[in-house]
Amino acid sequence: MSLFSKLKSRLMKSSSKIDEGLEAIVEDGGAESGIEEAFVEETSGTPKAEPAPVPEPEPEVVPEPHPDPEIVPQPLPEDQPVDVPQELPVAPEPDVRPAPVEMPAEQPTEVPFEIPTEIPVEDVIEAPAETVKPGFLGRLLGRKEQKTVTRRVLDDDMLEQLEELLITADMGVETSMRVTAAMAEGRYGKKLSVEEIKRLMAREVARIMEPVAKPMPLYRKTPQVVLVVGVNGSGKTTTIGKLASQFKAAGKSVVIAAGDTFRAAAVEQLQVWGERAGVPVLTAPEGSDPASLAFDAMTKAQESGADLLMIDTAGRLQNRQDLMEELAKIVRVIRKKDETAPHNTLLVLDATTGQNALSQVETFQKLADVSGLVMTKLDGTARGGVLVSLADKFGLPIHAIGVGEQIDDLAPFDPEEFAAALMGLEV
Repeated sequence: MSLFSKLKSRLMKSSSKIDEGLEAIVEDGGAESGIEEAFVEETSGTPKAEPAPVPEPEPEVVPEPHPDPEIVPQPLPEDQPVDVPQELPVAPEPDVRPAPVEMPAEQPTEVPFEIPTEIPVEDVIEAPAETVKPGFLGRLLGRKEQKTVTRRVLDDDMLEQLEELLITADMGVETSMRVTAAMAEGRYGKKLSVEEIKRLMAREVARIMEPVAKPMPLYRKTPQVVLVVGVNGSGKTTTIGKLASQFKAAGKSVVIAAGDTFRAAAVEQLQVWGERAGVPVLTAPEGSDPASLAFDAMTKAQESGADLLMIDTAGRLQNRQDLMEELAKIVRVIRKKDETAPHNTLLVLDATTGQNALSQVETFQKLADVSGLVMTKLDGTARGGVLVSLADKFGLPIHAIGVGEQIDDLAPFDPEEFAAALMGLEV
């Protein structure tokens, strides 16, 4: 299964909710129209102004080429008595042959270039989705069935309903208003179908998320310390194992430090992922100081010449001040060994938390100076839109998204694929 197929299947709940909402919005106040009529309505405004100037130069140009061929053969007979004995056996043969060869060669080259320039990309993509094969009687009688499409005028009422739909998909109030406002530019008062609205939404979502789609940066200084933080159950341990596997496959030497010293199950789980990735895991006795483990891990990573040191931390809620202070202590101890560490602080977010992820980013960013985000569990109920809200509000780089439980199910973030999967479209 391809990455996009996995992502789309994970976001099916979000996309199905948006589909149902859009269909209800368009049907409420919409009207049915034929597909051909719908395209005529869209393109009727532009060609009306163009045909007026076009026919004027055409009659002027047409009479000019007619006298040219009449004038051209006249000088030819005058030159014939001089050049006929030398060029007669050679000239007629090449003059006749290139004419039929050039004409068929020019025709096929002009056809494919004219089609994409005259027909918009959206129309080419939408046409196969809205056409229907003729039924039995249609084939028998040689007639084609025509499917009608429901379209609704984009007005203030429809924009408000679209905003409410995006808010229910956890996209946030401000981001939802931004998306709908961008959709209305140049389209207010026009009739739109569900498919067209989905494509417009996907385009605006991809535009918002394009600046934050960045891979985790790698630096020359070794060991590069990567601190992984997040709340309980966000998927930190599995994310570390998947990242370590990818870095190891890229030729980097990686060391993992099991900083969650309060849960033996967390250490065992990280050791399992370390074995899968072929990466050593440094541990400490249960209940020991995680800051001390981080300091010792940096020393061992320097001695072994490791390229990356990934430090796992215990899951902590952003409203627990004591746990957040413990995280701040880890950062202070790490910087005693290296003033520039940690070089990357990854915040792992659970997509099922919805808008609560916004408060998590605010809190962790203050204490641990978060440098990038990793989103997991995108199979939650209509929660995929929270990632759009995070990108719009904070602008933090989104390094990767989790699309499954396998070791290779952590993929770089692609804004276009994500937007298409969120809206239930095909890439």
